[in-house]
Formats: sequence, C-alpha cells, structure tokens
Amino acid sequence: MKRNPIIVALDVSEPSKALDLATELASVVGAVKIGSELFTSGGPEIVRRIRATGASVFLDLKFHDIPNTVAKSVAAAVQLDVQMLTIHTCGGGEMMRAAEESAQKTAATLGRRPPLVLGVTVLTSMDASNLQEIGLVQDVGTQVERLARLAVQSGLRGLVCSPHEVSILRKHVPDDFALVTPGIRPSGPAGDDQKRTMTPKEAMAAGSTWLVIGRPIYAASTPKTAAAQIVQSLS
Repeated sequence: MKRNPIIVALDVSEPSKALDLATELASVVGAVKIGSELFTSGGPEIVRRIRATGASVFLDLKFHDIPNTVAKSVAAAVQLDVQMLTIHTCGGGEMMRAAEESAQKTAATLGRRPPLVLGVTVLTSMDASNLQEIGLVQDVGTQVERLARLAVQSGLRGLVCSPHEVSILRKHVPDDFALVTPGIRPSGPAGDDQKRTMTPKEAMAAGSTWLVIGRPIYAASTPKTAAAQIVQSLS
C-alpha cells in the first residue's frame, strides 16, 4: 500500500458513487475502505471494480464467527485482492490465529502479499456505559489493552482502535505493529456516532499508522481537494 496514511471510508450505499469517489481519490489517498453497507449493496464486484482503479482496498466487514468460518471468509477476501481486512478480537485467540494463517496461506498460493488482518478491539462508537450495558469491564482502555495483548499473542500484525488508545497501545505492541484509527476529524468532534475522536495530526503524533476518515472527505463538495488538504496538514 502507498505510504500515504489516509484511508477514505466509502460509507455510501450506491456502488456507482463509491466507484466515482475511488477513481477521484486513488491518487491522493493511501487506500479506500469498503464497509458493510457498500459491500452489501455492491457485493464482491464493487471490490474488483475499485481495485481496477488502482486504489488499495481496506475491506471492513469485521468477521466474527467460529474459527473455520472466519478462515474461509478471510480466504475469500484475499482472493478479491484486498490489502486490509478486519476481524473482531473478541472472537478469541483461536479465531484470530485461524484468520492470520488463512491470509498467509491463501496469499502464498496466489503469489500475492498477504493482506493486513486487523483486529477490532472496542468500536469507537462505544464508551464506558456501553461496555457496562453488555457486561464487560467498564473502563474502555482496560478492555482495549486486554484484547490488544491477545491479538499480539495470536499473531495479528495490526489493530483498529480509537486514536485515544494509540499511545497506550504502543507500549504493548511490537514496533512494526499497525494501528489503524477511525474517529478522525479534521476540526475535532463532529457530533456524530463517533464518541472517541481526534484530529489527523494529533492521531499521527500519538502513533497511528493509518487514519480512517469518512464524511469530511466523501461528503465534501470536492472530495479530492478535501483529502489533499488533510494530507498537507500532516506535514
């Protein structure tokens, strides 16, 4: 993947709009993210069409199932030639190991570089009250650290986490471990469903590897200009 740290979340439902955005943005961002809404609407074909634009793809479907099913899902994603994909760390160590092994083996069979399998710790839409609601430890940081340690032990090479957990996680993961952070807002919190946000420059300073940015780019009047301005703000 190009070492531009910006990943644009294509959080739109229309495949044609997503394809137009990917085509426009491919030269100014590091990757584009396809989430469950777009994938449900456009299916595997939208991944193939966006890859054909030259854009790297982060397939964010957050696989969470029994190890064998997750392994097969990861293999299918590798066959689509994605560069990143997500699984839920709360699926446990066996599931995470199965996912990473599947990515490595499938990529080797196809002669490709294996995608980065990213573990999702605590969704950035959740806070302490939400964790309490589902019966987990109430401190978000403690829960994130616990799942991060398990991810490292299970062989994963990266995590998705809030930018507010990045500096803490850097103390618990290898130096080359990727930390991908959603909840990035160029001008701070935007009053939407992300509860733990940070600006791009703050997140990179904290130790983020990749920054996932959605609305501030795809909903801008000129998405390419908005993306370029964010990249420029990091220098």
